[in-house]
Amino acid sequence: MYNLFLDDYRNPKTSFFLSNKQLYVDLDWVIVRNYDDFVSYITKNGLPDLCSFDHDLADSHYNNDVDINYDDYQEKTGYHCAKWLIDYCIDNKLKPPNYLVHSMNPAGADNIVGIIESYKRFLKI
Repeated sequence: MYNLFLDDYRNPKTSFFLSNKQLYVDLDWVIVRNYDDFVSYITKNGLPDLCSFDHDLADSHYNNDVDINYDDYQEKTGYHCAKWLIDYCIDNKLKPPNYLVHSMNPAGADNIVGIIESYKRFLKI
């Protein structure tokens, strides 16, 4: 199995300095930079053991609005990746992987957590 790190710029060690979570240093990570790479990697390799999400995956995402209108974005965000992941789990009757959110966008991070936790509540896990 593997650990998947989604971020357009940062690497896992940078996230350690921001979060002080040692696993960003201790674990081996596969890094993907955008939605297409995220989908492609999971489709080819199956679910990761652990997935760490950034929300803002393009310069146009860096506005940190409290109310995010996803229809305004041409490029997909970490939220879109989380939504795709949940759809993938539903389609394949899988539990979602363990996850972290290392995004500096609080509203976007909340949206990622919300969609994953909602699915986990549905599964009663």
